[in-house]
Amino acid sequence: MTPASDVFPKHVCLSVIRLLAIMAIPQLALADETAGPLKAGAAKVDITPTSYPVLVNGGMTSRSVDKAITPLYARAVVVDDGVQRIAMVVVDSCMIGREVLDDAKHLAATRTKIQPDHILISATHTHTAPSSMACLGTEVQDDYLPLLREKLAEVIATAESNLEPAKAGWGIINAAEYTALRRWIIRPDKMGTDPFGNPTVRANMHAGANWDNVTGESGPEDPDLSMISFQAFDGRPIALIANFSMHYFSGVPPLHSDYFGIFCEGMEQKISPDIKGHADNHPEFVAILSHGCSGDIWRRDYTNPNNSKWVSPTIEDYTSGLIALANTAYGSIKYSAAGPVRMAEARIPMKYRVPDKQRLEWAHKVVNELGDAPPKTTEQVYAREQIILHERQSTEVVVQAIQIGEIAIASTPNETYALTGLKMKLQSPVPNTMVIELANGGDGYIPPPEQHLLGGYNTWAARSAGLEVAAEPRITATALQLLEQVTQKPRRTYAATDGVAATAIQKQRPIAWWRLEEFSGPHAMDHSGHGRHAVLEPAIAYFLQGPHSDSFCTNNNINRCIHLVGNRLRSQLSLPRETYSVSMWFWNGMPADARATSGWLFSRDYDHGLTQHGDHVGIGGSATFPGTVVFQHGSQAGSAIHGRTQIPRWTWHHLVFVRDGREVRIYLDGNPDTEIRTETDSALSPDITQFFFGGRSDNDSNWEGRIDEVAMFDRALSAQEAVALFVSSPEPKATMAR
Repeated sequence: MTPASDVFPKHVCLSVIRLLAIMAIPQLALADETAGPLKAGAAKVDITPTSYPVLVNGGMTSRSVDKAITPLYARAVVVDDGVQRIAMVVVDSCMIGREVLDDAKHLAATRTKIQPDHILISATHTHTAPSSMACLGTEVQDDYLPLLREKLAEVIATAESNLEPAKAGWGIINAAEYTALRRWIIRPDKMGTDPFGNPTVRANMHAGANWDNVTGESGPEDPDLSMISFQAFDGRPIALIANFSMHYFSGVPPLHSDYFGIFCEGMEQKISPDIKGHADNHPEFVAILSHGCSGDIWRRDYTNPNNSKWVSPTIEDYTSGLIALANTAYGSIKYSAAGPVRMAEARIPMKYRVPDKQRLEWAHKVVNELGDAPPKTTEQVYAREQIILHERQSTEVVVQAIQIGEIAIASTPNETYALTGLKMKLQSPVPNTMVIELANGGDGYIPPPEQHLLGGYNTWAARSAGLEVAAEPRITATALQLLEQVTQKPRRTYAATDGVAATAIQKQRPIAWWRLEEFSGPHAMDHSGHGRHAVLEPAIAYFLQGPHSDSFCTNNNINRCIHLVGNRLRSQLSLPRETYSVSMWFWNGMPADARATSGWLFSRDYDHGLTQHGDHVGIGGSATFPGTVVFQHGSQAGSAIHGRTQIPRWTWHHLVFVRDGREVRIYLDGNPDTEIRTETDSALSPDITQFFFGGRSDNDSNWEGRIDEVAMFDRALSAQEAVALFVSSPEPKATMAR
């Protein structure tokens, strides 16, 4: 088994990461005082193979095809402000290696006035294109690469030749119906085994198809369909660069451009029906769909039952809906001819997660038995990948940022989780920011560090997911620094807005209040103003949707929360031993009878212990009172007292715990009548200052689900005060809250 230190460093030092990112970024010489109005030009070039058969990657094992169902294209836009000239290219390909793209950029530079580091080339991620990069069980289609290289240079040069005075505008629309989380957290008693024989799989793609096996989604989605539109001064469309986070459609025969190509053709027909150009022979309008951060995203919404809309749609029906949304947003775009145009690039050395001696010996044994035959099983594929990572040891990744007027673009060379894209967008110096993934390389999945603890396909070490555990924060930090550099503005600070429910908590004067809207750990910020920040233990998923966004937030913002995966939120507080209160929201991911205790919500006791003086609140299971609130004082399990209300799985509830001397009162969901009211035979020991949320002090049956808006009070709240903390606005109508 791989040592824990190779899987997840206990603490990621963000200050060091940011420093390293800054050191990796060359300073950008700017001369904006001489910048003129924008110019833009676009082109598309057919990159369909001319000889067959060709290998197709994107699957676990190798496959080849002998025809194309749809043509494949490289689509490009060149933008210029008189000072800087940049090119952005999107290619109908699953992924393309950095070396191939570097060669194409240098070739394009010999034919244009564009420098290689001012060219962004990304893949759409269609899984039905020629293999332009070896991955898992598929080798590269070597004889296709010269054609691809030539066509990439050609499309950039053609777009440059079409430059004309232009104006640019930004559009955005919510397309949540067309995207959803495909990576779900698996119950602790249902864990799977990885290809190396270890029971590490606590999250995996499409696990949500079986609700009995899962506790919830492992992260947020990004529903934004955003676009940058370029027009001539007379309003004639030049190009459209759209961006959306949805992995790929799947189920279409190769070679096929997937929904990306259908979207582009559909938008061209909507916006400029004369695809051959206007009567005055202007170049044809080019629509482009770039890949947003989609590493953990797919079209199927597993929070809905099997009859949900996108279980078995046609690719045409799915894409026509996206086109309709995009066309609506397109019609509202406002344009400006103002620059500047700026671009910056950083190249970051990055280590691979190489196998230890034991795993390497295992890999050689499996590969030796395989001989010269291509790998056919998952075990064989990952055994070969270990040897490749051992041979390579390290690589280099490319990160870029672009500014076009009041619009920004960041890039990652990876299959990036939606959370990472949100980190960049919500902290970008300018609100109008899109993030394009699989740009300038194909360096595999980069899960946020905490997701490595949960395992699953997206984390198994291979060329498809082999970068160091700190790759995600390093790349994110670099992208944000580049955005600051090109925009010449500081990044924004993300903070939850305060709606009426948040104001209600503030009015009660908590001594600590953790809103839990963090992007990552290890600290939960105290919003009470007292600086009592808490610690988030490692196995936690971040930025999930919390309760009652319309009440906790303003301006249509989403209330965010954490999903606990066997770990806890913990704090050290000096409170009176006889009078204190806790307010929190909770959402249980476990079936009520799945284990002896469904999960512990709150605990005050010594860490790793269970004494006769501790207070513990949870939801009962098979050994106690399934699905109801339970309170236990001390270490005797048989002493648990239960409430009367059944709490359904995957629904938000509010709990207030009050200790008033020996008396304990628990209020549920704003009911002034107590759910539990009892007297304990002893009060707490005065030196118990440790508090745990989403788990018990001894780590027994820790919470599997979400918690949010945890507030602590140094007094016993009255029934009226407890009820005032509850929000009664309805939850969105859905089978499972997101």
